Amino acid sequence: MSDDWDESPVDLTNHFSNNVTYNRGGGGRGRGFNKFQNSYNNSSSSNNWRNPQNDNGNYVSIEVPTKCVGRIIGKGGSKISDLQYESGAKIMVSKETVGDNTTVKINGSEDEINKAKELIEQLTIDRPPRQDRQFFNQVPVVHNDLPEVIDWKALSEECDRYSKEKWSKAPPMKKNFYIEDPEVANMSMEEVQDFRENSNNIVVSRVLQKTDESRPIPNPVKTFEQAFRHYPLILNEIKKVGFETPSPIQSQGWPVLLSGEDLIGIAQTGTGKTLAFLLPALIHIDGQPVPREERNGPSVLVIAPTRELALQIEREVKKYQYKQIKAVCVYGGGNRKEQVNIVTKGVDIVIATPGRLNDLVLAGYISLHSITYVVLDEADRMLDMGFEPQIRKVLYDVRPDRQTVMTSATWPPGVRRLADSYMDNPVQVYVGSLDLAAVHTVIQTILILPDEEDEKFRTFMEFAANMQEDEKAIVFCGKKTRADYLASELVINGIDCQSIHGDREQCDREQALADITDGTVQILIATDVASRGLDIEDITHVINYDFPRNIEEYVHRVGRTGRAGRSGHSISYFTKADWASASELIPILQEANQYVPEEVYQMSNRYKAWKERKDQEKGLRGGGQFGRNRRDGGGGGRFGGGGGSKMW
Repeated sequence: MSDDWDESPVDLTNHFSNNVTYNRGGGGRGRGFNKFQNSYNNSSSSNNWRNPQNDNGNYVSIEVPTKCVGRIIGKGGSKISDLQYESGAKIMVSKETVGDNTTVKINGSEDEINKAKELIEQLTIDRPPRQDRQFFNQVPVVHNDLPEVIDWKALSEECDRYSKEKWSKAPPMKKNFYIEDPEVANMSMEEVQDFRENSNNIVVSRVLQKTDESRPIPNPVKTFEQAFRHYPLILNEIKKVGFETPSPIQSQGWPVLLSGEDLIGIAQTGTGKTLAFLLPALIHIDGQPVPREERNGPSVLVIAPTRELALQIEREVKKYQYKQIKAVCVYGGGNRKEQVNIVTKGVDIVIATPGRLNDLVLAGYISLHSITYVVLDEADRMLDMGFEPQIRKVLYDVRPDRQTVMTSATWPPGVRRLADSYMDNPVQVYVGSLDLAAVHTVIQTILILPDEEDEKFRTFMEFAANMQEDEKAIVFCGKKTRADYLASELVINGIDCQSIHGDREQCDREQALADITDGTVQILIATDVASRGLDIEDITHVINYDFPRNIEEYVHRVGRTGRAGRSGHSISYFTKADWASASELIPILQEANQYVPEEVYQMSNRYKAWKERKDQEKGLRGGGQFGRNRRDGGGGGRFGGGGGSKMW
């Protein structure tokens, strides 16, 4: 073994890459590494880990297993620094090895050297694996050739027993408040069927029925009086708002909910789903046997996927002053302290986003034990956003005999699974079709544009410059940076606008919605945070600047206009990079009797042919994946090159 120690006491560059910090608190390869070297080469008389004592010529060499050198040096040299600090000695690791050992040289006083040797020895002791240690051996190990069998049925029964015992002491609850109007009760089956067909094809069923019990589904109501004749205060509030007749989802939904049944309401956006579950909720709150001041918590819980939708529901609640019922909206980004103060003073309705709701429940500010009426609004959107675990956690803490309402614009498997788990023989009411469809009051225009960004930008700026005074537009972008860019360009060109996306502060998001609602600005630039649930009635145009990631989002974006019986116009910029969406777009346009450009058909055919060829190639090669991004190789996104665009 060479005993050449003249280059430097420790050459850590043999142990670490150049981008590692070589000292606690050091700043990268430069300053930190220099500090570490100075602890050896530029030491002073002070005895600490930054400046060990000066070389006194008293050296001792020891050999340690090479496999343990890393333990002695530590990450970034941190451990060897600690060893020097604790012992007071210099510790130098040789670059040379002898067999399986490496030489370590220690310099210092006799006590310092002995202390360093003791510390190094502790680091080089081979310890047995965790399962072989003594404290594990104290537990007898049972060797059994047969795998352990878990009796899931017994566990499920035990869980059911626990749940029944837990909720057996819950206060009494009333769910049925419906007194059917004689005119509604006397409707014949033919009259009921005709009314449902003429009301945008209302279809009702007990889609999740698990027993042979056949409870009749209430007939629909035709007027507000038929639904709320026995609740005159509700009728007065409806008259104040100015509605004339119930929407289809309300006509069938109100009798179901007032009867105490669980409801799955599936209808397109802008069809009155919020009011469908809200008015029965007000009656439910006031009609409980336990007085409100004795319930120790709210009675109604409404969970919404986004802050904007939650705030919109709160605004809708405040339109109806009924028996001094109080509501609060709790959502991430809002003032938590203010929300807590309102909740602790006592409220009847909690409208919440899943994250903030779980936060306040875990903190003990909201009790779910008093909840008797639960609404999952835009359930499909919540599942898309990954909120299913939070929703299940909340529902587990709510009494199982509650009344549950679920609204959705679609009926995917995830929504069905959630309903099957937490609803009791619900009545499903869907308006129109379970197939995905856009509202028919909107003219859908597809503009085929080149991939060049300049062309798309020019087309949009031309539209913005030519907007009429009575027009309003929501412009959807795929990225937050794009939304900010377009908003900046509009302002630079003298066109007032607002923007809304996830990176904006909550106060700015609320101000943006207020400005587009009251007409302060005519253009709202948005990401998909605004594609669902938002009810701005006088939006005349929706611009899909970037075509959405999936066809469901396209339908919901289009639904931001043409609301409350008004007509609207959607304009979608469609490029070669969007060809993977062509085949799903075509039936949406056809169902709404809209014009389908020939280029869209061509894109669909070419994409299918490309996909088939790629699948065949993948099969021949025995693996590999193509089209990992959402465009399935269609140009590599907006700005990339890549597979799809070469087909053109």
